[in-house]
Amino acid sequence: MENIVPGMMARSRAGRDKGSLYLIMKTEGEYVYLTDGVRRPLAKPKKKKYRHIQIIKQVPENWDPDRISDDNVKRMLKEYEKKSANLNLIKVEGKNV
Repeated sequence: MENIVPGMMARSRAGRDKGSLYLIMKTEGEYVYLTDGVRRPLAKPKKKKYRHIQIIKQVPENWDPDRISDDNVKRMLKEYEKKSANLNLIKVEGKNV
């Protein structure tokens, strides 16, 4: 099992939420607790097996576990999605299609 740190992001690979982006709040054995600030707020994180997620080995720049809120989680995930979409767009534009 990889070294998973709270604050890393993860994408669901299985289940009804397949493809959803989450922030890892804590780990417990083979389980991780995930939040997205909307459907899964901090007060009710999603418990998911490690093998059912894809780890994104990147901790958001403004990650502070002491000052985390649902709004901050939403903002961090939205910024990551925006950056990854821009990177994909740059790759496609740079390639002769």
